[in-house]
Amino acid sequence: MKKLSVNIDHVATIREARKTYEPNPVTAALMSEIAGAHGITLHLREDRRHINDRDLELMRQVVSTELNLEMAHTDEIIAIAKRVKPDLISLVPEKRQEVTTEGGLNVIPIIDNLINTVREFKALDINVNLFIDPDREQIEASAKTGAHSVELHTGSYANAKNYKLKQNELKRIATSARQAFDMGLEVHAGHGLNYINISPIAEIDEISEFAIGHSIVSRAVFVGIQQAVREMLRLINP
Repeated sequence: MKKLSVNIDHVATIREARKTYEPNPVTAALMSEIAGAHGITLHLREDRRHINDRDLELMRQVVSTELNLEMAHTDEIIAIAKRVKPDLISLVPEKRQEVTTEGGLNVIPIIDNLINTVREFKALDINVNLFIDPDREQIEASAKTGAHSVELHTGSYANAKNYKLKQNELKRIATSARQAFDMGLEVHAGHGLNYINISPIAEIDEISEFAIGHSIVSRAVFVGIQQAVREMLRLINP
C-alpha cells in the first residue's frame, strides 16, 4: 500500500489571510488522520507565512501518524526541529519571494553539511528526507549523505504543457525512482500532484509515499477534508 501524507500548510494560509484563528490546521490534521492519511506534512518557513511555531508544537502533541516537517537547512529551523522532534524532516530549498517551492534541493555543493545534519538527526531517531529533482547526480549525492529517503519533485510533470512533455517527465521520474530505490533510498514524490495527474505517478512501483497538500485543501473547500483525503487515497491505491 502506498502512503499519503497530507500537507496542511494551506489551511493555515486561509487562516493567515485574515490573521485570525480559523480554520485551524491542527483540526485539519486530525480529520485527515481519521480519514486514513498515513502522515501529516507541514512546512515551517523562515518567514512563517502560514504554519507558525505554535502550530508545530501542537501538531507534535496530537498527530499520531508520521509527522513530517518540511524545512530549510538553516540553523534556526534545525534547532527547532531538534527540540520538537518530528518523525521525519524533509529538507527543501526556500526563497522568501517564491509562491511555492520552485525546485529540488541542490545536494551536491552542500553534501558535507548534509552528512553532518543527517548524522545529528539520526542520533535523535529522526529520519531525514531530501526533496530533490529527479536527477541521477542528485540521487547519488543524496545516497551519500545517509538520508533515509528522497522526495522526487514532480512539479515539471505536473506543469507540463502537452502530452509529450508530460510523458517525458513521467519517464524521468520513473527512471529516477528506480535509481534511488536501487541505491537503498525510500522513494517519495510530491509537488503539483492532484486528482487528475496522480494516477500515472501512483503506478510507479518504487514510489512508496506521496506528500500532497494544495489539491486536497482545494477539494476540501467543496467536499470537506475527510472526503478529499479519502478520494486521494482511492487514487493512489486503486
